[in-house]
Amino acid sequence: MRADGTLGLGVRGRANARPDRATIVYANLCRQAYKGVPVILGGIEASLRRLAHYDYWSDTVRRSILLDAKADLLVYGMGERQILETMRRLRAAGEKGTEVDLRGIRGTVWTVHASKLTEALDDRLPEERGGHIPGGAAPDAATLPAYDTIQPDTEEGRRAFAASFKIQYRNTDPWSAKLLVEPCGDRFVIQEPPEFPLPRGELDEVYGLPFLHEWHPMYRGFGGVPALAEVKFSLVSSRGCFGGCSFCALSFHEGRVVTSRSVESVINEAKKLTKLPDFKGYIHDVGGPTANFRGPACAKMAKHGACIDRRCLAPQPCPNLEVDHREYRELLQRLRGLPGIKRVFIRSGIRYDYLMLDKDQSFFSDLVRHHISGQLKVAPEHVSNHVLELMGKPPLESFDRFAEEYARLNRKFGKKQYLIPYFISGHPGATLQDALELALYLKRFGFVPDQVQDFYPTPGTLSTAMWRARMNPLDGTPVYIPRGAKERAFQRALLQFSKPENRALVREALRILGRTDLIGKGKECLVGAETNS
Repeated sequence: MRADGTLGLGVRGRANARPDRATIVYANLCRQAYKGVPVILGGIEASLRRLAHYDYWSDTVRRSILLDAKADLLVYGMGERQILETMRRLRAAGEKGTEVDLRGIRGTVWTVHASKLTEALDDRLPEERGGHIPGGAAPDAATLPAYDTIQPDTEEGRRAFAASFKIQYRNTDPWSAKLLVEPCGDRFVIQEPPEFPLPRGELDEVYGLPFLHEWHPMYRGFGGVPALAEVKFSLVSSRGCFGGCSFCALSFHEGRVVTSRSVESVINEAKKLTKLPDFKGYIHDVGGPTANFRGPACAKMAKHGACIDRRCLAPQPCPNLEVDHREYRELLQRLRGLPGIKRVFIRSGIRYDYLMLDKDQSFFSDLVRHHISGQLKVAPEHVSNHVLELMGKPPLESFDRFAEEYARLNRKFGKKQYLIPYFISGHPGATLQDALELALYLKRFGFVPDQVQDFYPTPGTLSTAMWRARMNPLDGTPVYIPRGAKERAFQRALLQFSKPENRALVREALRILGRTDLIGKGKECLVGAETNS
C-alpha cells in the first residue's frame, strides 16, 4: 500500500502508482486476505527473481522472491503446463481432503526447512521429475553457494555470486538442467528443472483460445490501458531466442529453444483482428523475441536442447546453424493478401547477422519492400568489438555489411527508409575510450540517436552478473565496470554529442581522454569550444 492509501493500480492515467516490489506487496496482502489458501507467484518478475539475485535498486544481493513474498510456489517461464499441473493437484487434494503436494513440477520453485530437506527431495514425486524426457529419467541435483556467502560485496562474496550465476546459467535448458538447491538461512530454495517448450500444436491451441483483445472491463471507467495500443494489433508468431545477448533475460524465462505457431494459426488470428471495430488495416508487428527466428538453431538443438557452453551466433556463428526464412516469408506473404489488411509491419527485433547468413536474400528484399514503416530499428548495441563480445553480439563488421545491403536494397526499390540503430551506454566492459570510439563511429555514420539505452542491471542476465561480480562468471576474467554516476553520464553524453545539454559533459570527457583535438570547428570535432559551443 502506498502513502496515499491506495494499492497503486495505476488508474486514471496516473504513472508510478504501482507499489515498489509489487509482487511481494500483493502476495502478502493475498496471504492476509485468504487464510489457508495457497499463494502462487508467476510472471516475469517472479521468474527472474526466483533465486538469490542482484537488485540494482538496493545495490545488494537479495534472496529468492519466494521467501520475501511468503508464497507457497513460484512458477517460472511461460507457465501453461505448470498451471495445469498445479490446478490438477489442488483439485485432487480438495476432493480427497488431503494436503496438497506441489513439489516436483517442472518450471517451479518451492522452499523447505533445512530439517526436512532430505525427506522432501526423496518424496518429491519421482514420476513427475522426468517431465517429457524420454524414459522419464530424473535430473541430478546441484547445490548453489549459500545465500549468506554470495550476499557480501567483497571479493569473496562476488566470486561466490559469480559461481552461483554460472551454475544457474548452465541449467536453463530443459534437456540438460539439473535440480538446483540453494541454502538460505534455515531454509532451502529448490528450483525444479525448466519446463519444456510447447510444441507447435500446443502453442497453436493456446493462441487459439477466445481472447477478447481488450482490456479488462474494470478499466473502462478509467480510460482503459493506453499500453494496449502498442500490441493490440500485433501477432506473436514465436517464443524463445537462441540469440544469446548477455543483457537479455530470455534464456532464464522463455529459454533458448525457439518454437513457433503454424502459419494457419497466425492467419486465423489475423482474420479475427480484421473484425475488430477499431482495426484500421494495419498489423503492427509479426514476431517474437526475435522476429526472424522460427525454430531451433540446428537439428541437435531440436532433439537434445541448447549447447551448455557455446552460443549459436556470437562471437562467430556456429557451423551447425541452420538459416531459413522461407516459412516466415510465406507467413508474411499470406498476411499481406488477407482482405482488410493494408500493411503488415515488423517491429520486433530483427537479428541482422542471422539475416545476412541466409544465402537466399528473398526475405531481405520483402522486408525492405513491404514491412518497414519508414524506419527499421536494429540493435548493434556498440561498435567496440571487445564490448560486443561481452554483450554476446557479433563484430561490428557484421552490422556494417547489413547496413550497406539495406541501403542498396532501398535504392533498388526506390525507397527512402532509414536505419535506426540502438546502442547501449555503460555496459560492463565499456570504458570511456570505448564510448568515444562509438561517438566517432556515429559521426561518420551520420546518425546521432534520439534515445540511448543506459545499461541498468536487471535480474537474470549475464551482464548483470558481470556488473555485480566485476568479472565474467563464465570464465572468471575481470571485467571493467563503469559504476560511477559521472562516468556513466560521460558515456551517455558522448553517444549524444550533438545535444546542447550534453556539450559540457562531452568537453570534460574529451579533456579526460586527452582528445581536445575533437573540440572546436574541425570536420572531425564532436563539440564546439565553450566560446562558440
